[in-house]
Amino acid sequence: MPAHYQLELTTPSVTDYCHLRLASGLSAKTVEAATIGLAATLFAVQITLEGQVVAMGRLVGDGGCHCQVCDIAVLPEHQGKGLGKMVMQALMDYIHQELPDSCYINLIADGDARYLYEKYGFTDVAPASIGMALMLRRRT
Repeated sequence: MPAHYQLELTTPSVTDYCHLRLASGLSAKTVEAATIGLAATLFAVQITLEGQVVAMGRLVGDGGCHCQVCDIAVLPEHQGKGLGKMVMQALMDYIHQELPDSCYINLIADGDARYLYEKYGFTDVAPASIGMALMLRRRT
C-alpha cells in the first residue's frame, strides 16, 4: 500500500458510508438504513488519505453459516491504485481466519467488478443458483 494511504479495520461512519456509495456509483442509502445496517456489520475496513475515507468494504451475515461481501467502494479519483484489492485482501484475511470452513460466502458483482472478485476465488454460480433481489419501495 502506498505510504500515504492508511488501511483501518473499522466500519465507516454513516456519513462516509453514504458518501462513498453514492460517489463510487453504488445505489444511495438513506441515513436511517445506513445507521441500522452499519450497526450489524460483521467486519469492515476503510482506507483513508489524510483523514478522508476514500475506500471501504464490509462483510455482513451471521458469522457462521452465511456471509456476504458488500459495499466495496473506492472514490473515482482513487480508483486504479490497488485500493479495491487492498480492501478485498483485508476482507479475505478475515474470512479465512475467522469464519468456519462451511460458511457460505457470497457477493453480487456489478459489471467488471467480477474480475476483481475472481482473483480471490469467487466464481459464477449460475445456472445452479441465480442471484435474486427484492427492492422495497414504500409509498409515503
